[in-house]
Amino acid sequence: MAAHMRRRLRRGATTTAVAAAAVAALAASQAPAATLSEGSAGGDPRAAGEDTASGGNDGAATGNSPYYTDLPPLVTPDRPGSSSNLPAAGRAEAGIPATILAAYKQAERTVATTDPTCRLPWQLLAAIGKVESGQARGGRVDADGTASPRILGPALNGQGFALIKDTDGGAYDGDAVHDRAVGPMQFIPSTWASWGQDANGDGRKDPNNIYDAALAAGRYLCANDRDLAVSADLDKAVLSYNRSTEYLNTVRSWFSYYQRGTHEVPDGAGTLPTTPSTPLPTLPGPRPGSGPSVTPSPKPSPSKPGGKPSPSPSKPGGGSTSPTPTPKPPTPPTGEPTPPAETFGSLENAGTGPLRATAGASFDERVSVRARNALGAPLAKAPVTFTVTGDTGTLFAGGKKTVVVRTGADGTATAPELRAGEKAGEFTVTATAGIGRPRTLTYAATVTARQADAIARTDDKELVAVSGEKFTDAVTVKATYKDAAAPGVAVTATMVKDRLGVIDNDKGPYFEDEAGKPVRTLTGLTTDADGKLRLPDIHADGEAGTYLLRLTTEGGGSVVVELTVKAPAETAPEEPASPKAPKATGTPQAVKP
Repeated sequence: MAAHMRRRLRRGATTTAVAAAAVAALAASQAPAATLSEGSAGGDPRAAGEDTASGGNDGAATGNSPYYTDLPPLVTPDRPGSSSNLPAAGRAEAGIPATILAAYKQAERTVATTDPTCRLPWQLLAAIGKVESGQARGGRVDADGTASPRILGPALNGQGFALIKDTDGGAYDGDAVHDRAVGPMQFIPSTWASWGQDANGDGRKDPNNIYDAALAAGRYLCANDRDLAVSADLDKAVLSYNRSTEYLNTVRSWFSYYQRGTHEVPDGAGTLPTTPSTPLPTLPGPRPGSGPSVTPSPKPSPSKPGGKPSPSPSKPGGGSTSPTPTPKPPTPPTGEPTPPAETFGSLENAGTGPLRATAGASFDERVSVRARNALGAPLAKAPVTFTVTGDTGTLFAGGKKTVVVRTGADGTATAPELRAGEKAGEFTVTATAGIGRPRTLTYAATVTARQADAIARTDDKELVAVSGEKFTDAVTVKATYKDAAAPGVAVTATMVKDRLGVIDNDKGPYFEDEAGKPVRTLTGLTTDADGKLRLPDIHADGEAGTYLLRLTTEGGGSVVVELTVKAPAETAPEEPASPKAPKATGTPQAVKP
């Protein structure tokens, strides 16, 4: 995990002396002292934190984001001379919202199972949760433990804060320029990408969910084989979370305070902190439920007793001018800041079933997808592009290959109806959503050929031909599917030797191909709009006999037709002619007596 720190955050509202005073006050109230490891009380705050979860000298879980510097209330010492102005035992501050407390304790139990040598105390998580987000803004979480609205720190843009350029495309923090700390435990996106957990079993790692965030914080603090029962390791863990000695002292104070005892309060009823660690003059002041990203408006310094405004500098040439009015501090904007636009996170199948249809028919199923944001919640109004790819002739209703549909409130987008083309085969439908790093789902689809489950002749005429001649009557059949005419169904005609049609016949009647050559199998025949088919001319060869023609359809229809070839009729032989008397020539002669 790399936090990509460019510059350390300068802090001005909390000093080491203030934190030390708080520790001393706690000690005076008979609270356990906040023991600091050697070297952590002063000097370079990195000294006690070189062994960090990130493994880098500039890494920090929060990116050194601002935090709340409110200190725990002091317990009035029960002895003479003690100040009567100190608050009594802080029952309100000791209260932790129910869901938040449950998440801390669950994280402790989980880590105790997976990393028992770490000895993570839930009170340490509570201390960090207190200074980072005021226990999720006093426990403003929904029934699942998710902060509502989500908790975002200021943009880490190098202007008064560390400079951390965007690492997540705005997926977690809604900022595609700079990173922000996110959630009750204020993880920056690059840290969450490495350490995020799904502690509540909802299939998502959500930094705004206290169960997920608390377990992630616990595992992060336990990194590098730390034993948090050892003071030096605990200091290193806290400094790896935010590299500031002041931060360490503040967390330590709350850790000791919570170790003395806490109690559960209803969600939303927790005490809200008031003092962020770094002034944010461009952001509104704190309101109930505000997080570390807001700061009170600057207050003017009190005037000294009897003080007078200093005159303005003299003008050139002598003389003085009237005092220049002190500019008024900018008025903080009112109302809640506009939440950043939701960032596209994922695309998933929304229950699309098998895509199958007969050629020329409409598909019963429609492609449906669901878009989710970076936190896994449904994402509305996201454009989804659906595209048909293939050569079956299938198109969306309206004759389009590509359509764009926006998701509804539940994150789903459903493509228009698909209408199958006339060519059987496979094709795909793709759904694409997201900008920059789009997600694509691909659905396989199939167009099956038109079918007929039966085929029969339309008449019962005997089909007879003389050898060497064509059959006088054509073969006409009708294909049906579930007793209805089956148009556009492919039919195959084959001369066979038996009624089962398993053996082709290379003798007897035949068709002619385009070149006029004999063929005994014809394919590519198709029924008309009424499901009927008239076969081409059938020719009889020179051998008489009974032959069989088998017709089969796509879908299993079959019929066998008898063809009879007769030999030509025999011709009777001619009888020999009788001898004729020779004709007389010349003038008959008279006969003498």
